[in-house]
Amino acid sequence: MRIPATYSIQPRTFHFRQPAGTSRGVYTTRKSWMLTLKAADGTEGKGECAPLPDLSYDWLPDYEEKLQRFCQLLIEKGSIPVAEMLPYPSMLFGMETAMLHLQRGSAALLDTPWSRGEEGIPINGLVWMGRIDEMMARIQQKLDEGFQCIKLKIGALGWKEETAMLQRIRREYDKEEVELRVDANGGFLPNEAPDVLEVLAAYGVHSIEQPIRAGQWDEMARLCRQSPVPIALDEELIGWHTRSERAHLLDHIRPSYIILKPSLHGGMQGVREWVELASERGIGSWITSALESNVGLNAVAQLTASIYGPGISLPQGLGTGMLYTDNIPYPLEMRGQKLWFKP
Repeated sequence: MRIPATYSIQPRTFHFRQPAGTSRGVYTTRKSWMLTLKAADGTEGKGECAPLPDLSYDWLPDYEEKLQRFCQLLIEKGSIPVAEMLPYPSMLFGMETAMLHLQRGSAALLDTPWSRGEEGIPINGLVWMGRIDEMMARIQQKLDEGFQCIKLKIGALGWKEETAMLQRIRREYDKEEVELRVDANGGFLPNEAPDVLEVLAAYGVHSIEQPIRAGQWDEMARLCRQSPVPIALDEELIGWHTRSERAHLLDHIRPSYIILKPSLHGGMQGVREWVELASERGIGSWITSALESNVGLNAVAQLTASIYGPGISLPQGLGTGMLYTDNIPYPLEMRGQKLWFKP
C-alpha cells in the first residue's frame, strides 16, 4: 500500500463555454483546488477539491489553509483524517480521490464493469437557464445527441414563461419519448409550490429537485406528502455529517428521492451512507457531479458505478464534462446518452 510522503495544492480556475444560469445566479468561471499526493517511489495521485460559492458547507475564506492542514495530518498519519474532515466534504472528496488514484496507479479508481470499459452510465441531458428560445434550442440539441432524459433548471425566468416552455416541450414530445426532470434550486416560496407542482404533474414531469429553499423541514415534509410530482432533495442534505442526523432528516421529510454530490454531501463515504439510509426507507437516489472538472467528474462516475452498477438504468447527473473551454483531458467519452470510461 502506497503511503503519501508529500503533497501539493494548485488552485485552478475553469471557464464555462456558456454562462450557466441557476436560480442562485449565473456561473461563468469555476475555481477548484487540485490536490496531488506523492509516494516515496514517485507515484502520484490526483484529486479535485471544488466547493461551490455560497452553497458548499466548506466554502470558506481560508479554504486553502484548512486543506493544507488536513494534508499535513494525512502525511503524518498515513491515512485520511476522516473524523476531522466531516464538516469539509469537498476537501474530503478530493483527498479520497487522490488516495484512490495513488493506490490504484490509474484513473480507474474502483474496479467495476464501467471502469473496465464494458458498459456506459446513462445520464440526463442538462439544460441551463436562459431565454426560452435558447433553452428550447438546447433541449433539441440534447435530443439530437441521443438523450431521453432532460433536466431543466427552473425558478428564475418567471413561472409563466417556464410553464409555456413545458407546454411547448410536451406538445412535441410525450413523456414516453422524453423524461423531464426539473431543478428549482429552492426557487419557489412554500405557498407557491403546490400550484407549481400541479402544473408539473399536468406535463408529466418525472420529479422536481428542491422546490423550496433548504431548512424548511415542516413545509418540505408537507409538500412531499401532498405533491402529485415526486420531490427530490439536494441542498437540503448539505451540512448533516453524522448517520443519526441524516436518518433524522430522511425520517422527518420522507422525500421520494435524494440527489447526491460527493463534494457537498460527505465525500465518497458520506454518499454511500446516504444511499444506504435512503434505501432502508424505500427512498430512491441518484448521483450527480457538482460542476467539477474531469478529475472530479471521473471520481463521481467511478463511485456511481460502484454503488449502483452493474447495469445502471436510472439516468445519473454526470453530464458536465463538456462545460469548460479549458477542462483537463481525461479518459471519459460521451456516446449518445451514456458516459463511458476508456481504460
